[in-house]
Amino acid sequence: MRIDQLNVVLRARSQWEAMELGTALVRRHAGAIWKPWLLLTLPVFALLNLAGWWLDNLWLSAFVLWWLKPAFERIPLYVISRGAFGAEPGTAETLRAQWTWGWRGTLAYLTWRRLSPARSLLMPVDLLEGGDAGQRALRRSALGGGSYGHATLLTWTCWHFEVMLKLAGVALFFMFVPVEWLSESLRATWELIGKDTPAWALIGFNLLSWAAMTLISPFFSGAGFGLYLNRRTALEAWDVEIAFRRLRERLLRATPLLVMLLAVFALPVLPAHAQHSDAAETKLHDNHKTAPGTDVPVATPESVFGKTQADTAGFRQAAARVYEDPQLGAKRTVTRWMKKKPGEDDKPTQQKDLPDMPFSTFAKLLALISESFLWIVMGILVIALALTARWWLPWLRGSGRRKREVESPVQQEALQLPDVLPPDILGSARQLWQQGKPRHALALLYRASVEVLSQRADVVLPPGATEAQCLRASRRMPQDADRLLFARMVRTWQYAAYAGQLPREDEFQTLLGDLHRQYGWPA
Repeated sequence: MRIDQLNVVLRARSQWEAMELGTALVRRHAGAIWKPWLLLTLPVFALLNLAGWWLDNLWLSAFVLWWLKPAFERIPLYVISRGAFGAEPGTAETLRAQWTWGWRGTLAYLTWRRLSPARSLLMPVDLLEGGDAGQRALRRSALGGGSYGHATLLTWTCWHFEVMLKLAGVALFFMFVPVEWLSESLRATWELIGKDTPAWALIGFNLLSWAAMTLISPFFSGAGFGLYLNRRTALEAWDVEIAFRRLRERLLRATPLLVMLLAVFALPVLPAHAQHSDAAETKLHDNHKTAPGTDVPVATPESVFGKTQADTAGFRQAAARVYEDPQLGAKRTVTRWMKKKPGEDDKPTQQKDLPDMPFSTFAKLLALISESFLWIVMGILVIALALTARWWLPWLRGSGRRKREVESPVQQEALQLPDVLPPDILGSARQLWQQGKPRHALALLYRASVEVLSQRADVVLPPGATEAQCLRASRRMPQDADRLLFARMVRTWQYAAYAGQLPREDEFQTLLGDLHRQYGWPA
């Protein structure tokens, strides 16, 4: 692989981040994935359902379509494996590649490996790396060792997503059935499933299965490819290699400057070095007593070792024999006979007795006292833990009582409004605000605004109507100014009631003035 052409940032990632990287690649190349997917899977879906209709067994069509999923999953794997290197294939290229690319590795995933829980992680090994069966088995073992559990969890999660999408499609169908007819419709559906299910219902369920597979399978393959990239990065140190290559590129760009600096600093030294070389050459000729015109032979690697040629074929054969070596990764036990030295004990590892008997007795006594002291400390610690268990055991279980948080003054206030609105609404609200009861004042204004809404919109709100219901009802108010002011009043009340954010004094006075002008309340 030309990892220098990767347009993905390689770094040490967790398995969850690796799966997220794969799904991000699927989202980046969504058009290049789903276009060939639809062009390939839709005709297959139609042909399978026509065959199932002709054989009067549409359930078999759904099963065959599900079994062919590994063949369809080659499409997102083909696209993102090339898109990650900056060469996103086109729709026609992807469709042409499905006839020739990866069938040798796919046949295993359509037969004995069809139910493999780590299919998304292991398929890139067989389809992208190639090699013979033995080498692929070693690669699957090496790459799947640290990510097999996460790949299994990915398969389990995607399967649940597909099942929930199918159930959501069935539930969406029943959402359009009136409530009074729902029980009869469910009973009729159950009777149809138990007896002779019509063909249109089976084809509709098959269509739901195809739609769920179309939505989930590309992300399933992409997340598996992310796990595959992460394992190769960890095992082969791709991120380190890319860092060295970038360092090499920076050094190559700086090479002309370095050469120029070396040339500048080396110019003053060249004359002296030339004189020294001439003197050395003269001395050499004098020592060997050769003629001035005689050339001195220069030793080269070819003259010493002879002409050699790199044996690339032999190197490849030696590399292939490495996989066939039975000692590769094997363990063995070696037993040797050792000659016993004269006077050596049968148990050489046995500790010799201390020569000084009084010192040995003192050491044993000290060890006994230390051990007894440690047991006493251990007993005291166990008793202390047992006596304080009522405090630390609930905390350890996560059910310990926490200190009750001090409620804010806004939450501690209890709203007590009269059943009948006062005649002077603005004056009463201003008085409540000055008494330190801002939520009471805003509640009074909100309630009075709801009364105005009922009158001007000519609607009857149910008891306990929520703010959302009141806002929907305010759309019937004839004037835009009324609707905007009511929405502003609702928003002010919600911030105070649920978020604890009260308006400032000037904002509250401005709100009173707007209510006076628009709703006609006396100031």
